[in-house]
Amino acid sequence: MRSSPKSISAALLRAEAAFAAPRPEEVPALDSRSKALRRLVVDGLKGGGRGHLGAAFSAIEILRVLYDEVLRVDPAHPAWPERDRLLLSKGHGCLALYAILADKGFFPTDELTRFCRFDSFLGGHPDAAKVPGVEASTGALGHGPSIGLGLALAARLHHRPSRVFVVTGDGEINEGSVWEAAMSAAKHRLDNLTIIVDYNKHQSYAATAEVLDLEPLADKWRSFGFAVQEVDGHDVAALRTLFRALPFSPGRKPNAIIAHTVKGKGVSFAENNLAWHHKSNVPAAELEAVYRELED
Repeated sequence: MRSSPKSISAALLRAEAAFAAPRPEEVPALDSRSKALRRLVVDGLKGGGRGHLGAAFSAIEILRVLYDEVLRVDPAHPAWPERDRLLLSKGHGCLALYAILADKGFFPTDELTRFCRFDSFLGGHPDAAKVPGVEASTGALGHGPSIGLGLALAARLHHRPSRVFVVTGDGEINEGSVWEAAMSAAKHRLDNLTIIVDYNKHQSYAATAEVLDLEPLADKWRSFGFAVQEVDGHDVAALRTLFRALPFSPGRKPNAIIAHTVKGKGVSFAENNLAWHHKSNVPAAELEAVYRELED
């Protein structure tokens, strides 16, 4: 039985109350770099004729700050053993990851225009065997935290300084495998593991509060033994400060960051609009409208 509109609204209010979101006038506008990365995402959407724009746009700032200022990676040597690892567990948002990897030089940006074509290595979900810089083949939701757990344990066993970051979707953490991995990570006190929840409060067909209410989300992660922080997932300065503070509990706990985001962030008619969760055969007029809203 579907929840009533009143109960859905109450659940959304609880989720919003859990995070003291800034007033609209305090929210930083998207800067040139954030808009440029979004345009690369749209290049992929246009080239392939399909894609998950909403899921990609909510994660752009998270990935941007990680790749610009946090991760120890080398595009010229993607398999460098001591690199940090970033796993996009919400694999359907891969256009965001492809955009930043291309921007960083892991592969040419022109490849984005061939996204999802027969002759392209850029598929609708990340493939670690084909795409330079992709650490795990994801898209079967809920697997990223378990893979990240194994990578973090391996780094410890081999005395490597590598850190592991796993970006999950909020709908994705309905999966029980996420919480199995969380229990194990806490048992092993993996302070080199950070789970980042892209909390845009929507999943494929409805609000997360309607499908399966996650609140109190921060307390859930704390109860599983994580050190937890919350942040505006589009505030570059706030993300930078938070990532620099890792680990939050050195030697004692793995880290969880709840990033409050907007699905489709940056394009007014796509924001919180589930019609843009996945788009195919996008009319040229709609694509042009998206590009116009992302003009610098």
